[in-house]
Amino acid sequence: MARYLDVHPDNPQPRLLGQIAEALRDDQLIAYPTDSGYALGCRLGNRDGRDRILRIRGLDDRHHFTLMCKDFAQLGQFVQVNNSAFRAIKSATPGPYTFILPATQEVPRRLMHPKKKTVGVRIPDHVFVQALLATLEEPLLTSTLILPGETEPRSMGWEIKEELDHQVDVVVEAGETLAEPTTVIDWSEGYPEVVRVGAGDPSRFEAA
Repeated sequence: MARYLDVHPDNPQPRLLGQIAEALRDDQLIAYPTDSGYALGCRLGNRDGRDRILRIRGLDDRHHFTLMCKDFAQLGQFVQVNNSAFRAIKSATPGPYTFILPATQEVPRRLMHPKKKTVGVRIPDHVFVQALLATLEEPLLTSTLILPGETEPRSMGWEIKEELDHQVDVVVEAGETLAEPTTVIDWSEGYPEVVRVGAGDPSRFEAA
């Protein structure tokens, strides 16, 4: 059974943040709220966690995983960012956007797109996630919690606890969460292409 942790949305309790970070370091899989619905998350080095995410979501190896980063400095360690992308991404983050970019050697090969050698990155505008990333001191491997046959991410922690009780290790509750995924911008070819319209305003990239 999954542990259910109720975290304060504005002032996350350090004790609970420590417990969640420790669970991640122990290669556990968490379901947690973000600024664009719930997501599944694990440590970058957690091989089993990656496979569990694919199974829960009913996805194959071509799925674009995302690295949830605390800030732009951390993001820059894991993807190659050209000048135009640098300015645009910096001005749009933190926020509900995912950017697909060429991965650096810091990214394990199994987390890259098998052909394109790209990975998604994002910097969330969410108090709990920012606090967790600061506690963990590394990015989270993450994927929006959209279950097979559904189009929107889950937004209620207690529903996730009921439905995925034996498939995840920790479910985090931290206030209200929008049931809208991120807007996804593919920048892997050197220019922005909007591939999914979600919570973030896509117009700033369509005109770029």
